[in-house]
Amino acid sequence: MKSNTPKMPSKILIVDDEPDILEFVKYLLERESYKIETAENGVEAIRKAKSFEPELILMDVMMPVMDGIEACRQIKSQHDTKNVFIMFLTARAEEYSEIAGFEAGADDYINKPIKPRVLVSRIQAILKRGEPSDIEHAVITIGDLAIDKSSFSIMVSDKKMTMPKKEFDLLFLLASKPGKVFTREKILSEVWGNDVFVVDRTIDVHIRKIREKIGEKLISTIKGVGYKLEA
Repeated sequence: MKSNTPKMPSKILIVDDEPDILEFVKYLLERESYKIETAENGVEAIRKAKSFEPELILMDVMMPVMDGIEACRQIKSQHDTKNVFIMFLTARAEEYSEIAGFEAGADDYINKPIKPRVLVSRIQAILKRGEPSDIEHAVITIGDLAIDKSSFSIMVSDKKMTMPKKEFDLLFLLASKPGKVFTREKILSEVWGNDVFVVDRTIDVHIRKIREKIGEKLISTIKGVGYKLEA
């Protein structure tokens, strides 16, 4: 029986050294019924991540006192805050800053200027990853793609197909959290295990074969980091 207890609003910590951006994003998200706290630098973000216990942190990269990359790294390294989602808000579009963010443990990245609808949609998607689910026995459906773990079967536009186990496991991993970037290290650990030596090229070959079967557009390459399945 489902509980009739209303779901508590998700808590989001916004971290930016620009007061106008803090005020704008706070207003935008409070209008969507999120519970909001703010911080103006990385040191304050670490402190409030512990006291406020947010599900998600929206954080600028370039800030005084401590930048977002270092703050992210410290938040993800601490036991009581390691599971919080972190999305970077930044005006910097350089590839190296995105790579540094993902390597520090970030879950998503969105560039300024902020588009309200895009931001809210991305927040909804990222928070959905934290919802409990019986994923091992579920049929994951993303657009025209359906993946059934119990029967190791795949449907693409009503066409049934099978894949070798490693290809299936890799696709299922990506599909388990649509929109999440999986690093190469995480893919190797989850699909091949830590006791098996596999070169990065092996992942690329498996991704190429999966794309040949389900289409090129579903899986995106995040250069220098890894792969994600588009939500």
